[in-house]
Amino acid sequence: MTQKTALITGVTGQDGAYLAELLLDKGYLVHGVKRRSSSFNTGRIDHLYQDSHEAGVRFFLHYGDMTDATNLIRLVAQTRPDEVYNLAAQSHVQVSFETAEYTANADGLGPLRLLEAIRLLGMEKRTRFYQASTSELYGATPIVPQNETTPFYPRSPYGAAKLYAYWITVNYREAYGMHASNGILFNHESPIRGETFVTRKVTRAVAAIARGKQERLYIGNLDAKRDWGHARDYVEGMWRILQQPQPDDYVLATGESHSVREMIELAFAEIGRPIEWRGRGAEETGLDAKTGEPLVLIDPRYFRPTEVDHLLGDASKARKKLGWRHRIAFKDLVREMVASDLAALDNGEASPHNASGDSPANAAAVMPKTAWPKKTASKRAASRGSSPKRAGPGKRR
Repeated sequence: MTQKTALITGVTGQDGAYLAELLLDKGYLVHGVKRRSSSFNTGRIDHLYQDSHEAGVRFFLHYGDMTDATNLIRLVAQTRPDEVYNLAAQSHVQVSFETAEYTANADGLGPLRLLEAIRLLGMEKRTRFYQASTSELYGATPIVPQNETTPFYPRSPYGAAKLYAYWITVNYREAYGMHASNGILFNHESPIRGETFVTRKVTRAVAAIARGKQERLYIGNLDAKRDWGHARDYVEGMWRILQQPQPDDYVLATGESHSVREMIELAFAEIGRPIEWRGRGAEETGLDAKTGEPLVLIDPRYFRPTEVDHLLGDASKARKKLGWRHRIAFKDLVREMVASDLAALDNGEASPHNASGDSPANAAAVMPKTAWPKKTASKRAASRGSSPKRAGPGKRR
């Protein structure tokens, strides 16, 4: 059986890390694309490292950027991938309002640049392309649940940029006969989710409160409802999409929606501090039901200029055609994330957000020990000192 080669953009992100691990387990040769940074930003994939002097290296990192067409052409030409997974994006909805032009450039035109690279190199008949679409495409649609035929109504620069990426992927599929597919993934989380996303912000704060490092959690819209799943389940869906004989677009979702309020209640329950709500609107407060201590406060700064109230996916098509379904329940997801953030604090691996919850929009996620296999300090140091082009997968455990 011929070994397949995959190119993953955004390999240092949550999904990229899980996907790289999955593909390596399946025997792929994996090339990951990361942006140049003056600080180490490979925490999520350090466990995959293998010294390039060892035999059988199957994981390589390359510098790249979705705003640089010549760079992307060179990478596709150099790696000659059988499968391209475009996961790179400015993926924070709130930040997209502050960096609208950059978001459009990276998230909208970036996929076009990759598709053009494949086409210009004459690889459109051999390379399969996966575009990471998003439930934010649906935005303010009144139709619930949402599936592949639900009209789009994005409510942010991020959603609008992803809308262009969705349709340009469809266009290249139809115009050039490319095996190009969209995965419309609803929210998916994990212990290595970025720290500025609401789920991870909640679990980090809960862990910090449990350990006496923080007094309370500040939050925005408590009533926003999302369809939350586990990232591990969703990257398997990405892979299944590209294994199909014909390209198509698929919704991946759990079919269950939960509010931010419910997520907070579950997280605090994990540390034995049930929440009782008092007040309304911006004055609403989450109190420790046992002591009356205020643990959750509303900060209007965290409301979006245009809110998306309810996203709920219908993954019937994916279940029928891909044989895909989510395995990890929402409660188990929250439990895993809280446990991971508690372990990170106990091991001195993370510093919690300050009491206001403020953090840089591009803050790097902490790599808790519970999220990945352990690695020796010498190997970790070696991986961080290696050249991006020479990094390879770690020993499988």
